[in-house]
Amino acid sequence: MAQTVRIDPAAHTALNEIARAKRLSLTEALARAIELYRRHLFLEQMRAGFAEVCDNKDAWAEEVEERRLWDTADRDGLDRE
Repeated sequence: MAQTVRIDPAAHTALNEIARAKRLSLTEALARAIELYRRHLFLEQMRAGFAEVCDNKDAWAEEVEERRLWDTADRDGLDRE
């Protein structure tokens, strides 16, 4: 179901330019922009979390140990080809 969202005139102009340049509807251009921003926020949060782990010696040691354990998880007794 379609919803109405109010945006400022500058944002509307930019959205129109993007839609025209990519030959998209305003709805599709907005949906793509929102998805890109959602991914950007996800990566920002992931980077922040990783930085937090890296800054904490105990947390980093735990991360290294967990990686070591996972590195052995795929060994099934077969030699690598």
